[in-house]
Amino acid sequence: MIRIIGILVVVFTLYALLMMSDPQARSLENHINLERRIGEWGVLTLGVGFVIITGGIDLSIGSVVCLAAVSFGLFLENGFNPYIGAVLVLIVSAFIGWIHGVLITKGNLQPFIVTLCGLFIYRGLAQLLTLIKFKELGQKFSQGWDTPGRVLRDSSRDVGIGGRQDLDAFLFLQRGNLPLGDWLGLPDAIGPWLNIPMPLVLLFFLAIVATVFLHQSVFGRYLYALGFNEQAAKYAGIRTDRYKTIAYILCSTLAGLGGILFLLKVRSASPSNAGSWFELYAITGAVLGGFSLRGGEGMVVGILLGTAILPLLRSFVIFAGIPSDLEFTVIGLALLLGTVADEIVRRQTGTRLFERIAGFFIKPKSSAT
Repeated sequence: MIRIIGILVVVFTLYALLMMSDPQARSLENHINLERRIGEWGVLTLGVGFVIITGGIDLSIGSVVCLAAVSFGLFLENGFNPYIGAVLVLIVSAFIGWIHGVLITKGNLQPFIVTLCGLFIYRGLAQLLTLIKFKELGQKFSQGWDTPGRVLRDSSRDVGIGGRQDLDAFLFLQRGNLPLGDWLGLPDAIGPWLNIPMPLVLLFFLAIVATVFLHQSVFGRYLYALGFNEQAAKYAGIRTDRYKTIAYILCSTLAGLGGILFLLKVRSASPSNAGSWFELYAITGAVLGGFSLRGGEGMVVGILLGTAILPLLRSFVIFAGIPSDLEFTVIGLALLLGTVADEIVRRQTGTRLFERIAGFFIKPKSSAT
């Protein structure tokens, strides 16, 4: 609880500095952009939180976002129903997480290596998909490989939603607002400030579900036990391989959802840079939110607060006139400070725990009267 209070203080401090940096920072438009960005990044941070609790890591999140965005765009370009396309993207993303889990648990490979390889593989697959001419490929399958026409382009290309007119529900999920202020009938000076962007609404919904799973269910207790001491969890009869694999499936599935949201936001995704550095933002948000990279620690409310730190930092960099080239320096320092703070808290907590255990077994001698 002390850690959550500390994170809350950091968030309010950054927010106060941002509000004092420039009058434009206090505008309604900037607040809506901040809320939308927190929602978008929070979905990814929530996913990596499941993995970090188990003591693992996922460096492939940005590439999964890229592959999901490109795949969803190709489905739309080739006339797929958007709902079917979205479901297929989420299934493929979940399959990627399953592969990670199997390689880590059954293959006894390090999560860092597995997901680092995935970082390169999935972005390469996204580029390969944009090289394929699906119409010509279909003709060759149906009419024979002697049919004239090349199957591959000379270089990768951007994909987008094009002129599809059946994406209103999807676009609302990314660009719409929940008109809470309008429903309450508040005046114009107050009402628009309570119209919450849908990505943030989606994050709140997912956070409620994650809270129930992590803090109110056997599934969550097993994940925490696995991250705190995997060997002890095995001896206790917990099927650690299964629960670790589930964590990676959840992480990649939410990354796939993030890829869909990304394409709907930018309308056109490039396989060379879509989702770049998103794994950095997600992992940093989770660590700053109190999730220990050693596993076994963290709360969902911490993810919500930790996710807010990076958008606030980015906006502060912009409005304070700090050169944008220093953005990654600021983020890196924030991650370093968060890691150092986590280690300090862990050591102090461990020391107090040791003192309590020692005090229980070693009673102080009573002085003679």
